Amino acid sequence: MPGGTWSVTELPVLPGLFLNFQAAALAAIQTGARGTVILPVKAHWGPVGSFETITSENDLLNKYAAAEDKDGSTVYNTVRMTLLGGANKILAYRLADTNAKPASLILKDTSTTPADAVKLTAKYPGARGNAFRVTVQANITDNTKQDLKLYEDATLLRTFTFPAGQIADAITTINNDAANVWIVAEKIDDSGTLAAVSSQALTGGNSGIAGITAADYTKAMNAFETQTFNIMSLDGITDPAIQTSVTSWTVRMRNQGKVMITVMGGPAADDVAADAVQKAIARTAGFNHEGIVNVGTGTVLDGVTYSSAQVAPYVAGLIAGQKLSESTTYAASPFDDVTRRWTRTEMEDAVRNGVFIFFHDGRIVKPLRGINSLITLRQGQNNSFKKIRAIRVQDAINSDLQTAAEDNYIGKINNTEEGRLALIAACKQYMEVLTQGGVIEATGWDVYLNPAYYGASATITPEPDQVFMNWTARLTDVIEQIFGTFLVQ
Repeated sequence: MPGGTWSVTELPVLPGLFLNFQAAALAAIQTGARGTVILPVKAHWGPVGSFETITSENDLLNKYAAAEDKDGSTVYNTVRMTLLGGANKILAYRLADTNAKPASLILKDTSTTPADAVKLTAKYPGARGNAFRVTVQANITDNTKQDLKLYEDATLLRTFTFPAGQIADAITTINNDAANVWIVAEKIDDSGTLAAVSSQALTGGNSGIAGITAADYTKAMNAFETQTFNIMSLDGITDPAIQTSVTSWTVRMRNQGKVMITVMGGPAADDVAADAVQKAIARTAGFNHEGIVNVGTGTVLDGVTYSSAQVAPYVAGLIAGQKLSESTTYAASPFDDVTRRWTRTEMEDAVRNGVFIFFHDGRIVKPLRGINSLITLRQGQNNSFKKIRAIRVQDAINSDLQTAAEDNYIGKINNTEEGRLALIAACKQYMEVLTQGGVIEATGWDVYLNPAYYGASATITPEPDQVFMNWTARLTDVIEQIFGTFLVQ
């Protein structure tokens, strides 16, 4: 989807809708889907280097067999936190190093000198496959058949029944079973009969976690560029080099028209340090961009402590799950406490310096203010660019414009006065939708052809395939501060 920003002195080459968002210029065509979070994860099961769509904890269990995180895996906490935040859809991408390998087992036949007959391989690389056990025995009700029973530890997963002496049928039965999501059978020699075995383990499974490096995260981000999503977070990683790389990537994606927000955090030690606020502020200074949210506080949930980096996916889910007219400020959370309660002065310093924090108000834990890491305003920006809600609105509008322009205008409408007026009319129609949704002020907005290119005051002549438009609008915001005066008479 070509797009992004443009300047008069350096116009883009690719066809597309190129939109500059200024503090006083916003627009959109039609509302699009919101709420998709993309995540890199480490796991002991599931496809490597591809995306799994998750919308519930049940999906998480079915696709990654994860009910907890252990031995370096991160998928359970990362995905669960995102779901708790309220994301409608998660795209999980499993990372693994070159050592990743599926567990396997070779079954032999009943010949005098037993020969290899069938190789069973776990469907995915990972240590989970090492817990699989196989028993081959005669069927207890029909001695002309054999059963291959697959266990995970002591739990029976599946029984495959096939004619005794028919190894080819055994392979077909295993591989064609729609309910079999655990193993794949491969023929080595199908001329004999499978020998009976009892609780034979698959071995050699490796999850490929120990050797994951920054290069693996870079590879994941390259894959992310092929997907449609709104928010990205990491799986609790706090490596400065990786976070710096993610920062550069996020800025590049946004400059190229891939509107998204990235949420990151810090290590548990920083969250509870005496100078926690300074450490969080320093991290924000390294990000310093409206497309990046820096979480500065760890939290406690059901007696378990989580670092701010581990809480970042929750914030990603919270942002993704909200309506455009909502704010993360003071949004109720499921957390029981924060790992370190900050003083009022520390919280003020955090807010002034672009740190997203949680605080305990005496009753519940909630985000203090919905801000991103932007500290230094760039040309064309004002303080509204520091608000997560304002960036989400701009991103949503940009995304809608891209989609609508590609679907209905680019390459389809003649660039005549009539065609340009049709485009303007469509923009104005959606502006009405924005006002009805409380996203922009109901008065004072407009959509019009850029007078620098059209009309009596034009100073630049556009190319025959170019259209330049301006949008003016005022974003609404939520009430965050109430000032009152109590007069005693």
